Amino acid sequence: MSDQPDTDEDTTGQEIERSYGVDESLVRTCEIALSVGRVDELDGLIDGLHASDLADLLEELSSDSRRLLFDHVRDRLDPEVLTHLDEAVREEVLEQLAPAEVAAAITELDTDDAIDLFEGVAEADQASVLARLSPSDRAIVEQALTYPEDSAGRLMQRELVTVPKDWSVGNSIDYMRERAATLPRDFYEIYVVDDDRRPVGTIPLSRLMRNQRDVRIDDIMLTDIRSAYVEMDQEEAGLMFRQYALLSAPVVNDVGQLVGVITADDIVHVIHEEAEEDIMRLGGVQEDDFYEAVLDTTRARFSWLLANLATAIVASLVISLFDAAIEKVVALAILMPIVASMGGNAGTQTLTVAVRALAMKELTATNAARIVGKEAIVGGINGLLFALVMGIVAWLWFGVPAIGFVIAAAMVFNLLVAGLAGVTIPLALERMRIDPAVGSAVILTTITDVVGFVSFLGLAAIVLL
Repeated sequence: MSDQPDTDEDTTGQEIERSYGVDESLVRTCEIALSVGRVDELDGLIDGLHASDLADLLEELSSDSRRLLFDHVRDRLDPEVLTHLDEAVREEVLEQLAPAEVAAAITELDTDDAIDLFEGVAEADQASVLARLSPSDRAIVEQALTYPEDSAGRLMQRELVTVPKDWSVGNSIDYMRERAATLPRDFYEIYVVDDDRRPVGTIPLSRLMRNQRDVRIDDIMLTDIRSAYVEMDQEEAGLMFRQYALLSAPVVNDVGQLVGVITADDIVHVIHEEAEEDIMRLGGVQEDDFYEAVLDTTRARFSWLLANLATAIVASLVISLFDAAIEKVVALAILMPIVASMGGNAGTQTLTVAVRALAMKELTATNAARIVGKEAIVGGINGLLFALVMGIVAWLWFGVPAIGFVIAAAMVFNLLVAGLAGVTIPLALERMRIDPAVGSAVILTTITDVVGFVSFLGLAAIVLL
């Protein structure tokens, strides 16, 4: 691996330094400084790093070096660093902090980040951390924990700006200036509420600043409000932001009262998390275990591999039913993996598109029949095309036209089934309220293997024997 810093290449072929994250040379230099105790050099390396870059550095260091670096900076650590860490690394780092230190970090963070950080605290220490929070902060954390995990209630921040609709622009500006210390650190809109604290409108800050002081709020507010409910799944909230190009959205409780706000930066993290989760589950991994210990990673992956072993045994049992045909025609043993492999690959293509479409709410009950029909046609056409190619190859390879016909027919049938299974399996799991990303792959592989072997070996037994 090169010793040079990470670089990108522009359209002219010139290398440019990466504008985010930490490069390999910084990580290696920090490792060396930590190992020999050169503290002054270490401070020079990390001073001025953005919170997310320092988090990246902590993640890329070895476990021992990470512990040394964190011990070195813990007394002056920006709590934002903790919010950017991978969950497994964050839990490891939090173990180094006393409950009082965790409570102090929670107090300095926005409420949404504070909740996220608290969730990473070991259950045995959570009560101790809560006891060290102020009554108001403790109430916020305890209330947030009553909402479902991965819901808008967990995601929202409680700091927001609200004004009554009968105020003027001048009243609103003066109010924000007077309460500057309690305003959110970053916000894009102010919310207009009625006497019961229900949102009736929003005003982007740009619109507020363009108007004269005597203009009434209800004359310039936007009334087309897209609200999230406290129990709304965060994935649904992300889709709402995408659908309406939102920068922020109010969060309301079960009686419609404004209780918080979700901002676009939170949704970026949600979209990343949800996409990562689907990719992991399609691969048979329950969660990102990149930073987990060896035994934890092994344990997490074992169950999925066990399920795959079971399906492989099923496929082998199917093959054993045709052992007589395989003994007489050795070519069958050579060719049968091709049929199963092509079916599995074709089905995986369809499955990937279908799971993604379900996640994005593009595949619904309304268009399901049309999409199933389309995928069946695509599978059939691809089956015919590859059947022609493979039929000719098998004929020329073994000099037996019948073998070419058998593998061609089996390939058409298996690719047709693969196209149907690739879209119907996730649809069926969705109907049963099971995450389609979790079990679709292993079910699909079983179907394409069994159908491929049965169709190929069954036809061979009929035609060749």
